[in-house]
Amino acid sequence: MSGRKECNCSVKEYQKQFCEILNEMICEMTCAQCNNSISHNMIVQMIPHHKAAIEMSRNILQCTRFEPVCEMASNIIEEQTKSICNMEKVFRRCSRHCNSTRARHLYQDRFHLITQRMFSEMKNACVNDRIEADFFRQMIPHHQGAIRMSQNALRFSICPELIPILKSIIVSQRVEIQKMEYVLQHLC
Repeated sequence: MSGRKECNCSVKEYQKQFCEILNEMICEMTCAQCNNSISHNMIVQMIPHHKAAIEMSRNILQCTRFEPVCEMASNIIEEQTKSICNMEKVFRRCSRHCNSTRARHLYQDRFHLITQRMFSEMKNACVNDRIEADFFRQMIPHHQGAIRMSQNALRFSICPELIPILKSIIVSQRVEIQKMEYVLQHLC
């Protein structure tokens, strides 16, 4: 693929920044202040997830000028920023939507399994001297996690205003995964 221009960012600097962003995301997602509303919990857990994607994308943009990667990273920033804004708009109203203790436990147990898998896959993603490929190998499980978290929340009674936001996350993240997998095949 063409479009590669050199940039002054080392693999070590990129990975160091990625690890810092990932660790902050893990901390914020696992320490989110949950209550008796799955809608509330989903929002307070998904916002740090989206913020991390934005920071990870900014990180890769500092380290590459490879056009397909820059385009996807810019798109991630735009889409995730829009999604955060949409969640923040409905947050107060959706936080009033209460769920049973049983439903909350089922949601949270599945959420825990999803996030532990995502955290592990992101931490253990294969890395080499090709920062662009590393970014995709790290971002694909991140996006898969967003899809699974959204699907998990949609299994329960949630705020009607949150439903289209979660469905949009599922669609957009699937499209981005397909694009990343395509470019990744050509990078390796």
